[in-house]
Amino acid sequence: MNAIWAIAIVVLKEMIRRKDFYVLFIITALITLVMGSINIFNDQSIAGYLKELALLLIWVCSLVIAIATTARQLYAEKENRTIFPLLAKPVSRAQLLLGKFFGCWLACGGALLVFYLFLAIVAASREHSLDVGSYVIAMLLHWSALAVVVGMALLGSIVFAAPSSNGTICFIVAVAILWLERHLNTVALQTGGILGTITYLVYFITPRLDWAFDAREFLIFHDPMPGFTVLGPALLFYAAYASMLLLTAWVLFRRRALNT
Repeated sequence: MNAIWAIAIVVLKEMIRRKDFYVLFIITALITLVMGSINIFNDQSIAGYLKELALLLIWVCSLVIAIATTARQLYAEKENRTIFPLLAKPVSRAQLLLGKFFGCWLACGGALLVFYLFLAIVAASREHSLDVGSYVIAMLLHWSALAVVVGMALLGSIVFAAPSSNGTICFIVAVAILWLERHLNTVALQTGGILGTITYLVYFITPRLDWAFDAREFLIFHDPMPGFTVLGPALLFYAAYASMLLLTAWVLFRRRALNT
């Protein structure tokens, strides 16, 4: 456990030194502040549009941070030839993967905390109210969904040949899941036949990232957030899916030669 935590801390420090998060946060903050300063005929719904845009930006930035941070981890270790002394500590390949996973996931959690805190402050300045619980639940769902994205990128770093291809494919897959997965069951019903069966299969085996993505609507329209009977199974599902991706990554990684 000490080895896993030590590797995770190194990943966190690496993210702090890099400029990815700072650039994305500044861009998000500037766009959000500009939108927040707009006042069209004293329309009170402007705050809702502000949150919708800001939450979309937060999701895009969080995907970029999660995928970019995770995709380069194993490649950097191989290129710098640090993976050999690291595994000779001794640190097992499973511990290396878990350390990289938790480091990237915790880094995503820290970034989300900053993003959501900033959004809550800006939105509260326009709405003159703040539902802390709703923001906490939305961020918790978002962070849990990113565990699946981090696991996907970590698995991709073993399967694909370069960080660029891994990051591009993972980002396209994540965006496709967010926007298309909710419609796959309808498409399967309308299509029918073998193609409809395949579509249903894709619908059931892909992670439901859209559950966390749709939590934005509760914040935008001030609806009550789902209770623990809904939140609990969703968190367990994300944890199970991330665990499955990590297990698959470990099975492939333990058979992979380190010089390739």
